[in-house]
Amino acid sequence: MAQKLARLVITALSLALGPAIVNAVNEFFISLGYLGIADVFEKWAIAPIYIASGVAFGIIFYFISPKIIQVFVDVLRKIETFLSQRPLVDVLFGVFGLIVGLLVAFLLSTLTSRIPSQWLSVSIAAVLYIMMGYLGWSVTLKGRHQITLPSWMKRGQSRDDIVRTGGARPKILDTSVIIDGRIYDISLTGIIEGTMIIPGFVLQELRHIADSADSLKRNRGRRGLDILNSMQKEPGISICVEDRDYDDIAEVDAKLLKLAYDLGGVVVTNDYNLNKVAGVQNVPVLNINDLANAVKPVVLPGEEMRVSVVKEGKEAGQGVAYLDDGTMIVVDGGKKCVGEFIEVSVTSVLQTSAGRMIFARIK
Repeated sequence: MAQKLARLVITALSLALGPAIVNAVNEFFISLGYLGIADVFEKWAIAPIYIASGVAFGIIFYFISPKIIQVFVDVLRKIETFLSQRPLVDVLFGVFGLIVGLLVAFLLSTLTSRIPSQWLSVSIAAVLYIMMGYLGWSVTLKGRHQITLPSWMKRGQSRDDIVRTGGARPKILDTSVIIDGRIYDISLTGIIEGTMIIPGFVLQELRHIADSADSLKRNRGRRGLDILNSMQKEPGISICVEDRDYDDIAEVDAKLLKLAYDLGGVVVTNDYNLNKVAGVQNVPVLNINDLANAVKPVVLPGEEMRVSVVKEGKEAGQGVAYLDDGTMIVVDGGKKCVGEFIEVSVTSVLQTSAGRMIFARIK
C-alpha cells in the first residue's frame, strides 16, 4: 500500500515537473538571446506544449517510480545501518556540525546571489552547501574527543537504556571467557560493574561450537550456553545480547574489539592473543587469568612448602607438582621423587597473562 501511494505521489509531482522544466529551458534560451516558445509557436499551441510535457513526464516517472522507490529505500537502509553502528553521541555531534556547516553555507550564499548569472550563482551555492555540510560533520566528529562530556554522555553510554548503569563501562564477553565459566562465579560476587554484553556474533560462534561433530568442542559449546543461561537467570547479574554486527569485518575477534570501542566497553577474555591486540588498539581488557592470578596466595623466593611430585618435567632431572589452585611448580631434581611428597624451597616465580609458574628445588 505504501509503495502504491509513493508511486502515485511521484507521478503527481512529475506532472508538474514537466511544465516546470519546459519553462526553465525556455527562460534559459531567452536569457542567452535566443527565441522563446512564444516567439516560435502560436499562442494557442503554448498550453498544449506544457500539458504534453507534463503528461510525458508523468508517464515516464510512473514506470520508473518503482526503481526510484527501491533506490530511495536502499539509501535509507544504508544510512540507518551506518548510524546504528555509531554511538549516539557521535551522531548528535555530527548532526550539530552539519547544521553549523549549512548555516555557514547559507551566509556565504548571500554573497554568491549577487552574481549576475543565475545558473552560476545557484551552482556555486550548491557546492558551498555540500562542502560546508561535509566539513561541519567531519570536523565535529574528529574533534569531539577533545570535549569533556558528562558521564552519562560518554562513549558507550549511548546504548538504549541497557548500558546506562551509573557510568560503569559495559563488559563485552568473548567466547573463551564464556566457555571457561569462571565469569559466572565472579559475577555472583558483585565485583563486576556495568552490564555484561553478549555480542550476537559470539553467541552464533557458541552455537556453531555446540553443534560441532567433535565431541570435545560440542561439550565446550554446550557448557558455554549453559553458563549464559545460568547468568541470565540470576537477578543480580545485568546481562543482555547485543545484535549489532559488522558485515565488513570477517574475524570475530576484530568485531569484538570494534564493538568494545563503539560502546566504550571493556573486553572480558581469556585469549592471550586477543589481550595483546586489544592493548595495541587501546581497548581496555579484563583478563580472567590475570584476575585469578591476582587473588592467588603470594609466593616469594625462599619460601618453603610441601608438594607432591606428579610427573617428570621437560628438562633433565625436573619434576612437576601443582598447588591446590592449579599453579604449576617445576622442581629442580624432582624427577627421582615422582609420586612422593617432598619439601621444596621456592627459587623464582614467573607471572604472565597465561598464568603463573613457580620454580623450586628440593630442600
